[in-house]
Amino acid sequence: MSLLLKYRRMCLKREASLSLFSVLLAILLRRRHSPHFSTFISRDFCHQTRFTFLDMQGPRYLTRNCEIGSEGTFPRGKKAQKMFPTFCSCAEGSSRRLFYLALPPSVYPQVCKMIKNYSMNRSDLVGWTRVVVEKPFGKDLASAEELSSQIGELFEEPQIYRIDHYLGKELVQNLLVLRFANRFFLPLWNRDNVDNVQIVFREDFGTEGRGGYFDQYGIIRDIIQNHLLQVLCLVAMEKPVSLTPEHIRDEKVKVLQSVVPIKDEEVVLGQYEGYKDDPTVPDNSNTPTFASVILHIHNERWEGVPFILKAGKALGSRKADIRVQLKNVPGDIFKCQNQGRNEIVIRLQPSEAIYMKLTVKQPGLEMSTAQSELDLSYRQRYQGVVIPEAYERLILDTIKGDQQHFVRRDELKAAWEIFTPLLHRIDNGEVKSLPYKPGSRGPAEADELLEKAGYVQTHGYIWIPPTLA
Repeated sequence: MSLLLKYRRMCLKREASLSLFSVLLAILLRRRHSPHFSTFISRDFCHQTRFTFLDMQGPRYLTRNCEIGSEGTFPRGKKAQKMFPTFCSCAEGSSRRLFYLALPPSVYPQVCKMIKNYSMNRSDLVGWTRVVVEKPFGKDLASAEELSSQIGELFEEPQIYRIDHYLGKELVQNLLVLRFANRFFLPLWNRDNVDNVQIVFREDFGTEGRGGYFDQYGIIRDIIQNHLLQVLCLVAMEKPVSLTPEHIRDEKVKVLQSVVPIKDEEVVLGQYEGYKDDPTVPDNSNTPTFASVILHIHNERWEGVPFILKAGKALGSRKADIRVQLKNVPGDIFKCQNQGRNEIVIRLQPSEAIYMKLTVKQPGLEMSTAQSELDLSYRQRYQGVVIPEAYERLILDTIKGDQQHFVRRDELKAAWEIFTPLLHRIDNGEVKSLPYKPGSRGPAEADELLEKAGYVQTHGYIWIPPTLA
């Protein structure tokens, strides 16, 4: 429900700016969700936007409820024509059909084959057919490549949108602007000045009844291999030739191909106490609910700089941020290095913000120093501005045909090549998950790994989001 609510809001705001006269967005859902969507779509959404939604109950819908027409397939009967008048009245080849597959990846090939056989629009005219697929897109390199091959036989790459909602977040989309539109970042963003980079995702709740599903994947497949790795690409990539989607994605692929194999001694896995109390989780499960992984990028810009990717459930806080920690100032005449290093922090969620931690003089008569910040907090700076939800942006991009914020096939392959060997060792029990208490920071070994990577903790400083007063 939340996905369509977000999309409805986006359409109501921006419908006038879209040069689209007909879009059919078919949400392919599990049967248990469909009644709620059917009511919502037919009575509200379709009457308030020019976009037509078709709630389908899985792959059988296409053969059981559709018939072949000159342009593809249509719902059967006059009732269907009354429900979807815009779609059914389109000139031949003019309708625009977007299929969002909110389904298990195991049925993607079957569903895509039915779409190809029965619901394709003629692309040689102004219409199009596009397919959005969600993660997890495979469980390792082999399964991902198999899925890519099966779908690639049916659709061209410009028709396939592999969605990662992190690429639709406001602060993630700000990364390219921050890096390449500000002169003072350009000389800092390299191995000469950066000591380490952290990309962190924390949740303060556990699997919450999803243990059986989560146990099939674990935190690396669920968060690190996709969300955090995509953020790493934007932090580490070189400046693209232009802002065209292919130029940006070319640079992201180069970063992924430069990542060296992961060493077991630079990995800490954890599993929170009580995870296996879920009856759907096996008693002998080694599935990590926490992981801290150090990646190294073998290129001129980042040689020797560790990138720490960390994600976990049932931790003491909920946040996602990027921390670029700079090296110590040479010749520290103020003797203030023990207070902490300069950091550029990008808070992705909650309380979106960009702030720089720096050392300043403490107000008063004495020459003493303290840690402070230069702060851009979105809630304060952009009062009254509604920041769009990630899915709003990405669905709009699919309608516009902009693939900049979607994962290309070779990009997906390169990402799986990085993590598949480690995941197989975890699946085989060669790398064990350490227990940690819910509400903690995770296993103590993760902090030791962080210190080993060179990260220096700031003591006595806490960033407090500014108030609106």
